[in-house]
Amino acid sequence: MDADVIVIGAGLSGLVTATELTAAGRRVILLDQEPEASLGGQAWWSFGGLFLVDSPEQRRLGVQDSAELAWSDWLGSARFAPGAEDGQGPDRHGYTWAKHFVEAAAGDLRPWLHAKGVRWFPLVQWAERGGYAFGPEHGTGHGNTVPRFHVTWGTGPAIIAPFVDAALRARSAGLLDLRFRRRAVELVVTDGRVTGVRTEILADDAASRGAPSSREVVGTEELSAGGVVVASGGIGANHDLARAHWDPAAGTLPARMLSGVPDSTDGLMLGHAASAGAALVHEDRMWHYPEGIANHSPVWTNHGIRILPGPSSLWLDADGRRLPAPLFPGFDALGALQHVTRREDDHSWFVLNKAIMESEFALSGSEQNPDLTGKDVRLLAQRVLPGAVGPVARFAAESPEFLWARTPEELAGRMNALTDATPGSRGHVDPAALAAVVATRDAQVASGLGKDPQVVATRAARDFKVDRLIRVSPPRPLTTPKDGPLLAVRLSVLTRKTLGGLWCDPSGRVLHDDGTVLDGLWAVGEAAGFGGGGVHGHRALEGTFLGGCLHTGRVTGRALASAV
Repeated sequence: MDADVIVIGAGLSGLVTATELTAAGRRVILLDQEPEASLGGQAWWSFGGLFLVDSPEQRRLGVQDSAELAWSDWLGSARFAPGAEDGQGPDRHGYTWAKHFVEAAAGDLRPWLHAKGVRWFPLVQWAERGGYAFGPEHGTGHGNTVPRFHVTWGTGPAIIAPFVDAALRARSAGLLDLRFRRRAVELVVTDGRVTGVRTEILADDAASRGAPSSREVVGTEELSAGGVVVASGGIGANHDLARAHWDPAAGTLPARMLSGVPDSTDGLMLGHAASAGAALVHEDRMWHYPEGIANHSPVWTNHGIRILPGPSSLWLDADGRRLPAPLFPGFDALGALQHVTRREDDHSWFVLNKAIMESEFALSGSEQNPDLTGKDVRLLAQRVLPGAVGPVARFAAESPEFLWARTPEELAGRMNALTDATPGSRGHVDPAALAAVVATRDAQVASGLGKDPQVVATRAARDFKVDRLIRVSPPRPLTTPKDGPLLAVRLSVLTRKTLGGLWCDPSGRVLHDDGTVLDGLWAVGEAAGFGGGGVHGHRALEGTFLGGCLHTGRVTGRALASAV
């Protein structure tokens, strides 16, 4: 054999798996189709958010959390298929992985990372707040009851750093063979067992991190091992595949979309695994965002950035109608997305003003948060000062999707002009109707109380000290002159994560369609639906993607080390 284990994909989950194996003395070959500059994969570009439960950061803020509350929230959001908790049906392994993940998030996940030098920004964020009525099945509706989104100090690069360091040490020790520009094209199956992988050797390429690289083939290679791990990620950059698998009951993914992941996140390895006998489950479950804006300085094809909004902006569909409660900014990403796709639109709108933008807009991703990524305390302090943070201010100045106007009527005209100038886009905002929507909202705010559900939710958000300090603007009419001009931001669908994937048992072994083990094949990270083929069920609670990569890599790496 060429190695004890071959790991396909050098992103976060692949790195964790490989370094757990080498720590146990196993010989590992780690393959990736990209150049070495992209070591760490998508995680490098992330905001570094982790779902942690009953953490010191939460307790310092007075947040009362527990594993029991987090598990209740998870079940209310996941809506696993009946029978999952009894070990029945296609969700049974996702359910088991989910329970173990929540236990880890409330247990040793943070201490494990802390021992590796990872630290967190002290102000815990509140993502996916939900707002629906309590569900009959699990006693709670969708959403996080309390803030759980812990931003890593150093963002995504700081998450991958200890595992990159461990990988390089293992390479120096002769235990890890890092092979870049290797594209896996077939799994080798011998007598019903996966025994290796066939790859295409791609031409050397000096592409920078995340940038598209050449697919010129200059050779082939076949490798054998006692076990093979698929850590190749999902389908986020393969828009055709995403459209093909999207649940038709949720409408239609539009022809014009943005990508939140590099081009290499193509999903092709999932098909190769299926050809070898692996079961794919929940392929119609995805986690895309409706709040994407085109990057003014793109790195990969259709590069988009997600706005992380506070709750004050009006969210309007392509025809200028408000999204229904509780589809407010930051409350239910998938619900808002499905509202857009069921209308078969390619965009929606945030309508706000300059003051709200400056208080409430943040951007996802390591490169859009230089203060947190660079661990720059002086730059970070600007977040509590008047004015937008630098990256937001740049988008406001340079992006053609940020539209400014003095009146709602003028704003509607600019919104319609942008829609008309976009091939294939449709929608028309009636100027008088937009003015009426703004006037009605402003009257509710000006009352000092208000019965509008979004106004009530916004006031409630300010009860949490972090939101009051840096995330939620004091309620004021949009048309208050000193708060600056009105602003409309066109929002596009931004592809991101695959919630389904290779069906795996609780140790990460890949299964056949009948539930039996496909010997020799394992899967981690997004390729495994972040655990078991779908740890999230239908909805994610945020901070669970990086966490899922870490957890599956750790659990599967240790299990595999005992098996080979």
